[in-house]
Amino acid sequence: MAGASWFNINGAIDRETFKSKVPVVTYEDLKPDIDRIANGDRSPIFSSHPISEFLTSSGTSAGERKLMPTIADELERRQKLYNLLQPVMNLYVPGLDKGKGLYFLFIKAETKTPSGLVARPVLTSYYKSEQFKTRPYDPYNVYTSPNETILCVDSFQSMYSQMLCGLLMREEVLRVGAVFASGLLRAIRFLQLNWKQLSQDIASGTLNPRVSDPSIRNCISQILKPNPQLAEFVAKECEGENWEGIITRIWPNTKHLDVIVTGAMAQYIPTLDYYSGGLPKVCTMYASSECYFGLNLNPLCKPCEVCYTIMPNMGYFEFIPHDPVNPVQISRDSPPHLVDLADVEIGKEYELVITTYAGLCRYRVGDILQVTGFHNSAPQFKFVRRKNVLLSIDSDKTDESELHTAIENATALLRPYDTTLVEYTSFADTKTIPGHYVIYWELLVKDPANPPSDDVLNQCCLAMEQSLNSVYRQCRVADNSIGPLEIRVVKNGTFEELMDYAISRGASINQYKAPRCVNFTPIVELLDSRVISVNFSPKAPHWTPERRR
Repeated sequence: MAGASWFNINGAIDRETFKSKVPVVTYEDLKPDIDRIANGDRSPIFSSHPISEFLTSSGTSAGERKLMPTIADELERRQKLYNLLQPVMNLYVPGLDKGKGLYFLFIKAETKTPSGLVARPVLTSYYKSEQFKTRPYDPYNVYTSPNETILCVDSFQSMYSQMLCGLLMREEVLRVGAVFASGLLRAIRFLQLNWKQLSQDIASGTLNPRVSDPSIRNCISQILKPNPQLAEFVAKECEGENWEGIITRIWPNTKHLDVIVTGAMAQYIPTLDYYSGGLPKVCTMYASSECYFGLNLNPLCKPCEVCYTIMPNMGYFEFIPHDPVNPVQISRDSPPHLVDLADVEIGKEYELVITTYAGLCRYRVGDILQVTGFHNSAPQFKFVRRKNVLLSIDSDKTDESELHTAIENATALLRPYDTTLVEYTSFADTKTIPGHYVIYWELLVKDPANPPSDDVLNQCCLAMEQSLNSVYRQCRVADNSIGPLEIRVVKNGTFEELMDYAISRGASINQYKAPRCVNFTPIVELLDSRVISVNFSPKAPHWTPERRR
């Protein structure tokens, strides 16, 4: 592995030398070398194998997606993990070979680095690979969506055609899923908005002209035939206001949902239960752009009990003991003692560190995990949270510093009105579909005769969105998975009330700081009861697939 060759290990392959010589690193440590590869350096900087492409992470650096180098062999390694998922499910849910899965899968925009290497999300890379497109027939893993519908980059055409196929094969569907819980809810919302046109297509046997992709039209033409009875059924189920249990009403043979509901996605569980009638929610695997880690060996467990067994053949895994009160100090010059996979302890939390076949060495992923037990001798981990993430609706991850910078840029628009920001906090509102960021502002208007207008506050919303990272803006512009940012201005004195409430619950008045994000229902209700104006971003922020040079 070339990635470790720079640290004077002189060909040693023993673990002790590796641990003593190779430093623990973050993305910022690696970025200069990643930039060299992106700009055309073909020397074996990370791996003796050539870098085949970059996988773009949902995490960001300087507002842009992180670039994770990968090699061609990794596709085969990931495929092996995918191949394990269904045999595990078969142990718990019989008969999955008797029907199909309605999965809403999408590719995202990709770009190229100056050297010509493709940069794209890991799932886009997989869906466009030969391993996916030419996968052998497996009766346990048949999708209602043809490849052509998944591989269309236009999100409307892709969603419309996948939903149409799911409706046409409604009685064959045994499981419904998407990658994230937010994605499945977005599909339900899409059905709410487009059921009339979908019903018309089914009744007439002709495809909506808005779906113009030739490959989609060709494959849909082979399965779309006039079916007035099905069209009438879909219209009857969708025309009313009661959408409770809509998934099992339209797809009555569904045995479970296949979505990620851990971490930030846990906020969507009540809504999923509403639409599905409480169907089991299966989280099958734990993976990221950097590495695929492991799988859930008890897929029908409750969402709060989901844990993953890490597969030691996917990489070399180490763990930094995580203690927020006494954090471990990490220095490149003095590598800390990291815990090996075999030595973690039940109940303790750790930050994950990985060494991959693609050449990442002792890389801090940023995930906080808790050991919950063992499968034989293999430790099992619960995903606790992403380190330092404040707000998340979909694949976006906004930390406190990014939010603060966006707030600063937005409040600059208030200066001509002699108005300043007293205090702020935030909330990820997932009651709407798609969800959106809510920012609570308490303002000091020094000239009551010249307060900022609604239009100015709307522009503040847009200024914040323009300041957020590229993942957020892509979700807003291209994926439509996040709604317009909202600013709720609260009465003067609201944040003092918030402090009083926290102190009444045991917080120290000397150490109290206004939280930068809230999700505790009584606090949200207190804030909402003091709102005096509501403003939304008037348009989508700027975003293009191209990275800033």
